[in-house]
Amino acid sequence: MLKGLCRAACLLLLLLPAAEPMVAASASRPNIVLIVVDDLEAGTLPYFPNITRHLVHEGASFDRFFVTNSWCCPSRASILRSQYVHSHGVMTNTAPEGGFDRFHTLGLERSTIGTWMQAAGYRTGMMGKYLNHYPGATAEKTYVPPGWDEWDVPVRNLYEEYGYRLNENGRSVDYGWSEQDYLSDVLARKARDFIAGSAKPFFLYLAPVAPHNPANPALRHANAFPTAMAPRTPSFNQADVTQEPLWLRSRPMLGQPELEQVDERYRARLRAMLGVDDLVGTVVETLRETGRLDNTYIFFTSDNGFHLGTHRLVQGKTTPFEESIRIPLVVRGPGIAPGATIGQLGATVDLAVTVADLGGAKPPAFAEGRSLAPLLRGSPPPGWRTHVLVEFIRPVNRSSAKQTPVPAFQALRTERYTYVRYYTGEIQLYDLQADPYQLRNLAAGADPALLAGLSERLAGMMACSGAKCREADAR
Repeated sequence: MLKGLCRAACLLLLLLPAAEPMVAASASRPNIVLIVVDDLEAGTLPYFPNITRHLVHEGASFDRFFVTNSWCCPSRASILRSQYVHSHGVMTNTAPEGGFDRFHTLGLERSTIGTWMQAAGYRTGMMGKYLNHYPGATAEKTYVPPGWDEWDVPVRNLYEEYGYRLNENGRSVDYGWSEQDYLSDVLARKARDFIAGSAKPFFLYLAPVAPHNPANPALRHANAFPTAMAPRTPSFNQADVTQEPLWLRSRPMLGQPELEQVDERYRARLRAMLGVDDLVGTVVETLRETGRLDNTYIFFTSDNGFHLGTHRLVQGKTTPFEESIRIPLVVRGPGIAPGATIGQLGATVDLAVTVADLGGAKPPAFAEGRSLAPLLRGSPPPGWRTHVLVEFIRPVNRSSAKQTPVPAFQALRTERYTYVRYYTGEIQLYDLQADPYQLRNLAAGADPALLAGLSERLAGMMACSGAKCREADAR
C-alpha cells in the first residue's frame, strides 16, 4: 500500500508545473516573518516573556491549530508547499521515502512559499532548520534551493546548537562552542541584518531548532527553571489503556526514574526555548528600530507537538493525540486585534497560502490549505472547514525493538471528535467535548452511523487534491 501511494504521489508531483505567483498591485505590501520552532507542544508560551509580551498580547492566538503530520519533515514539507502528506509524498524524516532527499528528488523545491514570494517581488530569507538531513546525498554540500535570496541553514550538528556548520548563501562556515556561537543567537543576528538591510518588502522564514532534543540551552540560560515539572494533566501517565490499540496497551505505566526523566527533559526544553524567546525579542526590536513593525506580520508556530509523560510516553510524537498534533499559532500584524483568540480549526497546510495572500502572491493550483487572513481580521468566511486531516506513515523496516511502535494511521480531527484508523485495522474515537484528554476510546461501542460518517469524511480527505481539499474539509 505504501509503495503504491508513493508511486502515485511521485507521478502527480512530477507533472505539476512550477508556480508563477502574481505580483500584488499594492505598493505598500507588508513584511512577513514566519517563525517555526521544532517540537514545541501547545501550552508553554506563558513561560517566555518576549513571545508573551510581543506576540500573544499584541496578536491573535489560535485555540485549535493542528499539524498535517506529527513528524518534522513531512510537516515542514506541508508548510513549504501547502499540501497534505498524501499529495506532496514526503512521508518520513529519512530517505528513501522522506527527508530532504525525497523533497529534492521529487522536484518540490521548484514551487514553495519561497519561490512564490520571490516571484511576487519579495526579498526572501531562510534561516535555521530546512528539512531533515539536508543537504543529503542528492545535492551539493553548498546547495541553495530556488526561491531564497538569503540562505543560512545548518548542514552539520544541527540540534547541538554549538559546534555546527552553516551553509551561508553557498559558503560553508563553521561555528564553535563559545556563547556567541549559540545557534539561536546567530540566527537572531542574521535576522537583524536581513531586516535592517532589506530595501523592499521581505519574507523571512526563521526556523530555530529548540526545543528539539537534546534541547541544549544558551550558557546564560543553563540554570533556568530549576523546579519546573511537566504538567500533570489527566492524560499524564494514563492509568487505564485497556480499550486502546496494541501499541499503547503494550506500554507500562511510567515509574519514578521515567518520571524524573520527563521532568528533566521538560526543564531542558524550557531553557532551550529561552534562546528562541531572545530571538523573538531581537526581531521585534529590529522591526521597531527600522520603522517596520506596524507593517509586519509575525507568525509563531511549531512543526509538531510533543509528549512528556502523557499517555505513558516518556517523550515523543507521531501519535494522533492532542499533545502531538495540536500546536501553538500566534500572529501579530496590521489589522489583527491584540489579545484575540481564534476558535476555528486551522492547520499547518494553511501557512503558505496565508503568507501568499497577505503578500499578494497567488498560490499555485496544487495548494490545499485555506488562507487564515479573514480569521486574522475577525471576519470568518462562510463554509470554513469542519475537520483537519492528519496522516502518519511508518518508515519501512525501521521500528523500535523495545516497544510496539505507533503504526501508520490516518486521522480526522473534527470540531468535536478525534477519529483514527490504523493500518492494523484498529480504531480510536474520542469525544473531545466530554473527554478532552482522550482517556476513553469509544470506538468499540460507538454508534455505527457516527463511525460510518467519520470514515466517509476521512476517505474524502485522503482522496482530495488541490482545491478539492477545501471542499472535502467542509463536509
